[in-house]
Amino acid sequence: MNQKRRVPQADMPIPRGRLTPDRPLNDLTWLRVGGTADYLFQPSDLGDLRDFLRNLPDEVTVFPMGVGSNLIVRDGGLRAVVIRLGRGFNQIEIEGGHVTAGAAALDAHVARKAADAGLDLTFLRTIPGSIGGALRMNAGCYGSYTADCFVSAQVVLRDGSLVTVTGDDLDFAYRQSNLADQAVIVSATFAPPPGEASELHARMQDQLRKRDETQPTKDRSAGSTFRNPAGFSSTGKADDVHDLKAWKVIDNAGMRGATRGGAQMSPKHSNFLINTGGASAADLEGLGEEVRKKVYDSSGIRLEWEIMRVGEYGDVEGDDPKT
Repeated sequence: MNQKRRVPQADMPIPRGRLTPDRPLNDLTWLRVGGTADYLFQPSDLGDLRDFLRNLPDEVTVFPMGVGSNLIVRDGGLRAVVIRLGRGFNQIEIEGGHVTAGAAALDAHVARKAADAGLDLTFLRTIPGSIGGALRMNAGCYGSYTADCFVSAQVVLRDGSLVTVTGDDLDFAYRQSNLADQAVIVSATFAPPPGEASELHARMQDQLRKRDETQPTKDRSAGSTFRNPAGFSSTGKADDVHDLKAWKVIDNAGMRGATRGGAQMSPKHSNFLINTGGASAADLEGLGEEVRKKVYDSSGIRLEWEIMRVGEYGDVEGDDPKT
């Protein structure tokens, strides 16, 4: 059973947008699992978001959530206000070789709009999720990363203040950034390299074809489960490189196709954790932890999660995957 909400609704700010108490989150994540959030807040615009955070009691935790493409919400839910940006934050503007996208704009849409203007953000085309999430985790594909063409972002801090951050502020690394705790990204600006529009669109079509051939795109997944291991290079250099792929060490540990409850490591691509139907968050996270243990036992490599796991474990025995 979920714990009582930290702050009663009577003490919450009254926004212009939608504030929903005791909101189940399972239908908002790609894996379709997860418990209930204390509140879900969908701001109507930037001013609404800033006012809400400014007036939110200090003891209330904020969790910014994108489209749930890279997320496991545990079965016990979240003792927090989950902030989910929508239509007021999905604009895409192109001017002077720069692309500015709202945090709720889908990566694929941004890639296509940029290509129309002869700007190369093609690496975003096959990355599931929205621009806010791509920036937060320095998403990348085909050797390109969000950090490579990032200029600046508008961010609302927990106290409601609006600040501009740059790459120096975010200190990007592989699959991570140094974004302030509980900060909400509202927009980001990029300066992509130029390209011929028709060639960029053709490249994206080829990327989609290859993705569909090699990844379980028709299954319920959250993209890559684990980061590629650092420190393994085909050149022999000891550096933060990722020539060794997570799927390879998972295969070597004999975990391709492994199952737990309704969770499975995809037989098509073993670094994809999928919900075959009826999986709980505990099934999914527990299988992931089992994979990590098997990989460490067989190779000495500690896989790091790429999927974010948040919230509290449920009240069913065995829900905590580490017990």
